[in-house]
Amino acid sequence: MRIALAQINPTVGDLKGNFLKIKENILKAIEFKADIVIFPELAVTGYPPEDLLLKPNFIRDNLKKLKEITSLTKDITTIVGFVDKVGKDIYNSAAVLSNNKIKGIYHKIYLPNYGVFDEQRYFKSGDKPFIFNIKGVSCGVIICEDIWHEEGPLELEVKRGAKVLFVLNASPYYAGKVHKREKVIKKQAKENKIFIAYVNMVGGQDELVFDGSSMIVDPNGKTILQSESFKEDLLFYDIPLTKEDKGSHKPPLPEKKFKKLSLIEEVYNALILGLKDYINKNNFKKVVIGLSGGVDSSLVATLAVDAIGKENVIGVFMPSKYSSIGSKEDAEEVAKNLGIKLLTIPIQEIFETYLKILNPVFSGLKEDITEENLQARIRGNIIMALSNKFKYLALATGNKSEMSTGYATLYGDMAGGFAVIKDVPKMLVYELCRYRNSISFVIPERVLTKAPTAELKPNQKDSDTLPPYPELDPILKLYIEEDKEAKEIIKMGFNEKTVYNVLKMVDKSEYKRRQAAPGIKITPKAFGKDRRMPITNKYTNSTQ
Repeated sequence: MRIALAQINPTVGDLKGNFLKIKENILKAIEFKADIVIFPELAVTGYPPEDLLLKPNFIRDNLKKLKEITSLTKDITTIVGFVDKVGKDIYNSAAVLSNNKIKGIYHKIYLPNYGVFDEQRYFKSGDKPFIFNIKGVSCGVIICEDIWHEEGPLELEVKRGAKVLFVLNASPYYAGKVHKREKVIKKQAKENKIFIAYVNMVGGQDELVFDGSSMIVDPNGKTILQSESFKEDLLFYDIPLTKEDKGSHKPPLPEKKFKKLSLIEEVYNALILGLKDYINKNNFKKVVIGLSGGVDSSLVATLAVDAIGKENVIGVFMPSKYSSIGSKEDAEEVAKNLGIKLLTIPIQEIFETYLKILNPVFSGLKEDITEENLQARIRGNIIMALSNKFKYLALATGNKSEMSTGYATLYGDMAGGFAVIKDVPKMLVYELCRYRNSISFVIPERVLTKAPTAELKPNQKDSDTLPPYPELDPILKLYIEEDKEAKEIIKMGFNEKTVYNVLKMVDKSEYKRRQAAPGIKITPKAFGKDRRMPITNKYTNSTQ
């Protein structure tokens, strides 16, 4: 039995475009004489469709596309994810199509309602397993979350004789998720003595990235074949029906090579794909970035070039009297190494005009963070002016360490339409830069070794306000991603005063994060859907 896993990159709401991708892969699978082709969870609508599911027309149009897909299945069995409607209820569903007919429909049973998932808001849970036969082989169908539960549809389908299990998925990426997912699938295949054909969506959708990493695991729990991660792919495999049958009656398949990615390669590829799809799916052509000569903006510019090409990336260096010669040289070198256009727009004259206008009101008051933020906001205004005038997407350059502690200026360096490294801690920023330099040198060594600074006042360093990043990032991880309390963190050996100060910064900065641009999720808990803290909130871990 020749199976084909169609790892496609659908776009939420693009029912016509998603249909064309499905059609293309069905025709290619037929060309290679596949008996069955499997598409990801909600492939017809894209995932997650969110409140589009509350629009009756959207549900009807998705069902019309299912009919069009059904008309393509004369010569091949097809399993595709769509939204089914029964009475007033809608279901996250998989349709099994064959001979231009709907052979059966499976409704997802376990609806995730944690982290980025909100399926119970929309869908009703299914209550029945689904088995069908193809070439005399009993096959089961389940959807995504269902595979993570030992009891339920998987168990029932195996008890009813399923030898092959087809799993449709829209499983989003975070660092380490690929390994965790494969471990679960291998365990289920081995314990239940079945083949598992696991097809996962690929592509960027707002803050989510789907890595694909579709795979086929045999009844011994061995991964036989895996799709490339972060790329569309059509993966074929011949499941022998008997010991003698090795699929010799089928045309030969192209040789499939697969390279496992390291964790840093995964993260880098996730950022590129998430950025590329956000730009392209939202119909932007070019991006603009404030290029300061610092490590964050250097990484964002590099990611942008790798995502959409150097000709589509514009850097802007905006010096003030506090900007160092080294920052100017580093920004120019990054731009030169990447081959991007660099504009230089000084802000000192604008800043002095602001101070002059505000002088009657500020007279007699000491300079403080107000004057620092004015500079950041001038730069934000310039970036947004270029964005408006030339239809560029403005990319914010703040990292997770800054977003966590509020070490960022609203309407200043936070200005932008997309925040690429919003979920990337500062120390990981450095790792990503060094990884990218190992491919080809683009980010100057001085950028990676000089002390981080916002350059908004004389001799300023990030460490004036924040603990050193090697100390800060682990505390943030424990508090934000692992929900540890202050006392637990302190018991792990961190300085008590530092822990309480950091937690206080995190707690009081929620209002800023709520107004930040969306960014790509690459950790188990990102700001956004993953972590929904109230802005007005008197409960805190950040006081002794």
